[in-house]
Amino acid sequence: MKSRRFLLIVLLVAVSNIFAAPKVRTNNAWAGAADAARQQRISRAAEGLREQLIARRRDLHMHPELSNREERTARLVAEKLKALGLMDIRTGVARHGVTAMLVGGRPGPVVAVRADMDALPINETKDVPHKSQTPGVMHACGHDVHTTVGLGVAEVLAGMREDVRGSIKFIFQPAEEGAPKGEEGGATLMIKEGVLDNPRPRAIFGLHTEPNVQAGQIGFHSGPAMASSDTFTITIRGKNSHGAQPQLGVDAVVVASECVLALQTIRSRRIDPLEPLVITVGTINGGSRFNVIASEVKMTGTMRTLNNQVRERSVSLMRETLQNVTAAYGATYELSMEGSNPVTYNEPSLVEETLPTIRGVVGAENTLALKPFMPAEDFSNYQKVVPGFYYFLGVGNRARGITAGWHTPEFDVDEESLVVGVEVMSNVLLDYLERHAGDK
Repeated sequence: MKSRRFLLIVLLVAVSNIFAAPKVRTNNAWAGAADAARQQRISRAAEGLREQLIARRRDLHMHPELSNREERTARLVAEKLKALGLMDIRTGVARHGVTAMLVGGRPGPVVAVRADMDALPINETKDVPHKSQTPGVMHACGHDVHTTVGLGVAEVLAGMREDVRGSIKFIFQPAEEGAPKGEEGGATLMIKEGVLDNPRPRAIFGLHTEPNVQAGQIGFHSGPAMASSDTFTITIRGKNSHGAQPQLGVDAVVVASECVLALQTIRSRRIDPLEPLVITVGTINGGSRFNVIASEVKMTGTMRTLNNQVRERSVSLMRETLQNVTAAYGATYELSMEGSNPVTYNEPSLVEETLPTIRGVVGAENTLALKPFMPAEDFSNYQKVVPGFYYFLGVGNRARGITAGWHTPEFDVDEESLVVGVEVMSNVLLDYLERHAGDK
């Protein structure tokens, strides 16, 4: 009897599995088909915007505006967002920032996407039809691309609003390159003025051009992506005397020279050699006449690292080094740190869950793990508040000679990247909302 009962149970389980298995496979197939259909819809919409994206990027490129002066750019952004029917459009945030909400047709969480808008004080030398019309000002870092892609994403997703599960907060930011001296600006001021509140997004995404990555490719980092950035000013004070009687003074030029050399030993001898660190003195100014011992020298520079603990330790060592060197010569010093950004840190779990989406759009072979960069990004300030993923949009084209780096007068982009940027970011945002629809 026990044997018959056992056989009956085995038979029932087997029958149950036979009927259950196809159901699971069918559900997965339905989900896969839905994802594929949505991806194709986004791809068609992004391709349909191609000419518009190119025209907008070229217009922005011809009319660049410096940090905290992005009046025309902000106006164009706000007008476009209004025309798309986005809600809660705010202008004048952190001077010229613009934010807006796209509320989806289905309930869900909130995610944010950021694009920066400012240009650089660089004179463009590349001879293109859309060359900057503002002498001495140029989009030499690709923020015209970032703004164009951001508006393209807003247009694509506004056109499929009924399928958006949740809401998307669009943040168009001024002054990423740094506010003019004496002014506040950039991400820190945007945050201070509430762009991450009411409602607070669960995560934030952003992208940056990368000329060393080819158009059609996406580069990414998990963990540290870009370095912290600290701007420092060092003032060395000595004592005037005649240039022929140095024993009567304290030569601030000599002391400053010793300080420059001594500061380099922080990297070479006092910090773990496996930890990236750069301490660069970029300017030295002092003295009043060829035959006068200088009483004061001012130096400015930057410090970069990929580890916030190394950052704090290095500032302490800078003070210690300057104190000891100046004391040895009978001089004094002042050190001020300003214009700081933390490490741009991509939350590994957010990167891991997003990569399948990116690979699904551009292909696994075009999704590239990159080494961290020592340049800095104020996107890092958003990541101190909510988890963030900042990835890199390939804009290079070696065959066409588009290889110049950021912040150079020859910088250019392959405009094929515009469609790719819109397609990838649109999928990234929608997939994030779908994955986290049930989160509490």
